[in-house]
Amino acid sequence: MGILIYTLLLLSFTSCSAITGGDSKTISRRVIDVEGGPEDVIWVVQLSDLHFSVHHPERALDFKRLVGPALSIIRPSLVLLTGDLTDGKSEDLLTMKQNEEEWIEYQKVMEDVTTRSGLDKSIFYDLRGNHDNFGVPVLGGSLDFFSKYSISGQLGRRGSVNSVTLQTGEEKHLFVGFDSTMSIGLRGPTNLFGHPTDQLLTDIDPELSQWKNSQPTKPEIKISFGHFPLSFSAASNSGKSLKDIFIKHSISAYLCGHLHTRFGKNLKRHHQSGHQNSFFQSYIHQISSENTENCSKEGKTVEEFWEWEMGDWRKSKALRILAVDRGYVSFLDIDLKSEAKKTIILPTFPLDSRFMSTKSDLLKYKCNAIKPSYYEAVRALVFSVSTIVSVVARIYDSRSGNLDLVMESYMQKNEHNFSRGDLYIAPWNYKAFEDLSPDRYWLQIEANDIMGRSSLTELRPFSINGYSKKLSWTWREFFVMGCQWDALYYPMLWLSLLCIFSILLLPKALLIFTKKHSPNKEKGRVSNLAMVLTELDKLWVVWLSMMIYTFYLISFPWFSGQVFTDGGERGYMTYKGWVVNLVKERKNMEFIGSPDIMVVVLPHIIFVVLPAILVVGALAAERWIYRVRFLLLSGKKEDDYSWKTKRSLSVNRLYKGEMFCFGKRWIRKILLVVCLAICWKHFQNCRRLAKAYEMIPFLHFPVYSLWIPLFFAYAIYRTGKVQ
Repeated sequence: MGILIYTLLLLSFTSCSAITGGDSKTISRRVIDVEGGPEDVIWVVQLSDLHFSVHHPERALDFKRLVGPALSIIRPSLVLLTGDLTDGKSEDLLTMKQNEEEWIEYQKVMEDVTTRSGLDKSIFYDLRGNHDNFGVPVLGGSLDFFSKYSISGQLGRRGSVNSVTLQTGEEKHLFVGFDSTMSIGLRGPTNLFGHPTDQLLTDIDPELSQWKNSQPTKPEIKISFGHFPLSFSAASNSGKSLKDIFIKHSISAYLCGHLHTRFGKNLKRHHQSGHQNSFFQSYIHQISSENTENCSKEGKTVEEFWEWEMGDWRKSKALRILAVDRGYVSFLDIDLKSEAKKTIILPTFPLDSRFMSTKSDLLKYKCNAIKPSYYEAVRALVFSVSTIVSVVARIYDSRSGNLDLVMESYMQKNEHNFSRGDLYIAPWNYKAFEDLSPDRYWLQIEANDIMGRSSLTELRPFSINGYSKKLSWTWREFFVMGCQWDALYYPMLWLSLLCIFSILLLPKALLIFTKKHSPNKEKGRVSNLAMVLTELDKLWVVWLSMMIYTFYLISFPWFSGQVFTDGGERGYMTYKGWVVNLVKERKNMEFIGSPDIMVVVLPHIIFVVLPAILVVGALAAERWIYRVRFLLLSGKKEDDYSWKTKRSLSVNRLYKGEMFCFGKRWIRKILLVVCLAICWKHFQNCRRLAKAYEMIPFLHFPVYSLWIPLFFAYAIYRTGKVQ
């Protein structure tokens, strides 16, 4: 989960508010006329995943020290804090529930930040993350500290959806934030996903279209913000998703947190209609099956949006500035780990072709749907603690394989005197930079202040035509952004169970089949393999116990634990989710926390149960091979054996070499080490669960915790005997 640092100030604004009913909760709407800044340009700040913790006071201290001064420089129109405001974890990270001390600290720090930044408190919009929801049985109840201590809670913005419109001249910039955390907040670790309900999706839909009928001809930019990436957002009961709503309204961007920088820096994802794969997206840019490259009125409308996850404050000290310049949306992620930045430069045009260009940009340029004046200057916002004396834009051509400087131009400050931010412009011949390559030309901007300090932006590719540079994720980035985990849970679960039943049942079926249908020449080779595989079946107690255990995991509760902060009602967990009886509300909630429970279910089945069966099968096979060798070395003749033993002789000769060391049973010793490793993994899982849900293994989950070690102990005992 990530913390975004917001730096914003609004010198002069007027606002009007409206409250609209939305089922059991209210929806907050607000309009702000942005003044004191460059015309047609607005900017906001995002912070995420603060994780204020009683065990890590430096997080709150650094936030207070760095964010207030940064916001006083940037002076944004909005500050968005997208969840995980507090940590809610014990010092050993195993118990996850609410801690009121952390919320009191959050309230104090935010009061200090708003005072030092000089910003109006009402432009701060904070929302829940999953950490802010750990162990909260009822929103609005005594354990819902967010409603009591957050800025949104104090200002009465307690609905699941809040929207604010920033208005500059004729342009409207609509920001819609929402809370998709569990309505019944379980303790972690089975509280990991966003759970947008059908009601929430119904509430978001009209908010994104609130200006459609009243002012249909005026330009409108739509941006949504929440905590969870779409890869960690479940579908609603009716099968609808946030992506469906965002695609329908063609929002410009969805801002989120949750994942943290440790997974990578390219946690961005482009979504487009017409994509059929509901499980994976292989690249950052989504490839649509629809043909949208035509200049008809319908063809110029592309249903798409960008998803931009940002880094966390917890460790990365990340802050994001997002700007909208005449409809072009750009952003800059800033790392405050080293020190506060003296000068910040945000290029607003041309856009970065890696993470900001869209299909719509390409079509608008191709179809001449944008005024040429929109392309006639390089533009950038510059924020600084000192007076800026010069700003230079440089463009490099990479066609030769090197970065060759092809344009260097001083940027002029916009002639108007603004109280918020400075916009610098450098006229250019944009036609000279038309090219089919999305990364031939690279932009860099340098600013020098009166103190002699120089600041440079990173080199960023651009395409004036609107082409996008296709990028791939690293495997870690793909793991968290490219996989739709709620859709993958049940396929992965049933595939794992299919593998288990196949290992247990198919060898016996294969042996029966080969006896009846294989020719004599083939019978030897096939039956040798089948006999090795069926050794596990011959240990019928071991085989039967694993069959029973697997059926138990499918049919019965795994454990019973404390799911809320206050130690009230206990619930029990199955592979479908938690079943909790809410006594005070007189409700019995079934199968909540799905697919969140996959973080418990899949690791146990894939990394404990399945390896346990394979290792015990290997122990049984090793016992059979060793027994054959033992009997042969005892001096008996081949004629004393049935055809099975004769065929086994070839196996014995195969493994007679020193490298396999069957005489000293080194293979068995290696397998015993693997057994210990699996048991250790299982022990660690049990320890985490016992701490997380306040359970006693022998009382609250005896089958789950004890079956695996007992299974190993009996299997090791039985396979240790030669006869």
